[in-house]
Amino acid sequence: MMWQDFIFLAGSVLSIAFLAPTARNSSACVPLGSSVPSMTIGAIYAFTYATMGMTFSAAGSIGVATMWSLIAFYRAPGPVTGPKAILRFVESLPRQALDLLSGARGNPQGTADHDQAAD
Repeated sequence: MMWQDFIFLAGSVLSIAFLAPTARNSSACVPLGSSVPSMTIGAIYAFTYATMGMTFSAAGSIGVATMWSLIAFYRAPGPVTGPKAILRFVESLPRQALDLLSGARGNPQGTADHDQAAD
């Protein structure tokens, strides 16, 4: 057994503990652009750790991916919840890519449906 396995597990347990209040807070509003990538990375890490024989790290990463999944399903802004929220996000990716490309080319036609962050 590798000691690093327990260090990664400890990090995952802390992440789960820090994410729990957001998952429990019914008024929390976390953009899918944050939660879906985090959920996906957690799942990829879990798979990677499992292939390396780091069972505890894999289990911890599955827990983190699960927490991010719950946040994506139930704490995203928008009219739908659950797996439909993820589907809505994935379906919007081509439009977001076009908006990004239009903006990069200086085309004012590309508009975003969100407020820009202050610099």
